Amino acid sequence: MIQDPWFYFVAIPAVLIYGIGKGGLGGALGVIAVPLISLVIPAVKAAAILLPILMLMDIFAVQRHWRNADSSIIKNMMPGAFCGVFFASLFLSYIPTNMVSAIIGALCIWFGFSFYVSSSQPIKSNLKRTYFWSVLSGFSSTTIHAGGGPASIYLLPLKLNKVTLIATMAVFFTAVNILKLFAFTAIGELDKENILTSLVLMPLAPLGVWLGVLFLNKVNQKLIYNVCYFSLMISGGKLLWDSLSL
Repeated sequence: MIQDPWFYFVAIPAVLIYGIGKGGLGGALGVIAVPLISLVIPAVKAAAILLPILMLMDIFAVQRHWRNADSSIIKNMMPGAFCGVFFASLFLSYIPTNMVSAIIGALCIWFGFSFYVSSSQPIKSNLKRTYFWSVLSGFSSTTIHAGGGPASIYLLPLKLNKVTLIATMAVFFTAVNILKLFAFTAIGELDKENILTSLVLMPLAPLGVWLGVLFLNKVNQKLIYNVCYFSLMISGGKLLWDSLSL
């Protein structure tokens, strides 16, 4: 188990932020977690420690939201997500994490900014768009748990009801995290130290999800979308800055 107090100083708020995002404020918030923890440990190790915690969060989030998820959207996204997780597990040892962070960060900033200058008309889904963002979501989710950014880029323009949006993301990432469990096991990152550290942080999982559900019920749909897009820009800037600073 990790003993460094500075690790827990950043890991505790990171886990809570991820839980809040999973419970009610959109997966885009989750992109902040790995960069925060990566201030004190390597990014891949941070992602491995977070994975069991995220899977526990999935249980609470899906229990709360599964009835409102759009199953057709999830079915359309899963083939691409599977490919993304598969490619990430193959190339994780060869592709620098800072390169992935830079790409995702730039995309998050671009799309977050476009929200404030674009038309309010919904964007219709198509096969190419679905596959592209689903692959990128699965890939970035596996490497740095930043799948919420690409998934948000795909889902937010569909102008779903806020409850449907959050529920669909919760169920989708539950399936993705199950796939990631096999990937991290294959590359040897789910070792004893990482699993024990995950267990220490796990009590924060239901608290974070509960806070997210509470916020979802208290705020209106416009604010939900503004929070999601704004968090895309902030977290994207953090990812891009960190990657360019290495």
